[in-house]
Amino acid sequence: MASPRDRAPLAELVEELLATDGPLPIVAAGDPVLRRGTERFEGQLEPALLARFVEALRVTMHAAPGVGLAAPQVGVPLRLAVIEDPAPVPEEVRLLRGRVPLPFRVLVNPSYEPVGTARAAFFEGCLSVPGWQAVVARPAEVRLTGQDEAGRPVDEVFTGWPARIVQHETDHLDGTLYLDRAELRSLSSSQAMAERWTQPSPQEAAASLGFRLP
Repeated sequence: MASPRDRAPLAELVEELLATDGPLPIVAAGDPVLRRGTERFEGQLEPALLARFVEALRVTMHAAPGVGLAAPQVGVPLRLAVIEDPAPVPEEVRLLRGRVPLPFRVLVNPSYEPVGTARAAFFEGCLSVPGWQAVVARPAEVRLTGQDEAGRPVDEVFTGWPARIVQHETDHLDGTLYLDRAELRSLSSSQAMAERWTQPSPQEAAASLGFRLP
C-alpha cells in the first residue's frame, strides 16, 4: 500500500485532470510519459477518485473513439487501463479477425503471457499515434492476470481481437507503443487505409508493400 506521501503526486495530477468536464486530452507519441512505464496501482487514488478517473477514461475512450485507453495516454503514469469494443463489424471481418463484443472492463496492474504459439497479424492503430496504422503480429491467444477496479483478481484467457486489445493496452503500461512491434513497411496513413487497405486481411497490403505475415 502506498504511503500518503507516495499517493499525493498522482492524486494531485488526476484531480487536476478532472477539474474540467468532458474528455481528457490524449497524449501523443513523443511525450516521455508514454515511454517511462508506470507505477503499480497500490492505492495511490482513493476509491472515489479512482472511480471518477475510470469514468473519465471511459468518456475519453468513447469520444476519441477507441476500444481501449491506458492511463499514460492521458499523462498519468499509473498501471491502469480501460477497454471496451462493441465490435460493429461485418460478419466476414468478425470471422477472420475474431472481433467479438468486449464489454467495458477496467484493467489494474495487468500483465499477459502467450497461450500457445499461434500468431495473428492485422492493421492496428493507436489514439496516441493519430493518422497512422501498421500491421502488428501478436499472439492469437493470451492469458491476462491482474485485478479489476475493486481489487478482485483477474485471471482470464482472451482470444481473437479482444486478445489484441488487452495486449495493446498492457503494452502502453510498459512504455511500449504498437509501432515498436509493427512491420514498418506496412505503415499507412489514414487516407491510404481508406483508399487501399480496407480488406479484412492484410495479405494484399503485405504483397504490395513488401512485408511478411506469420
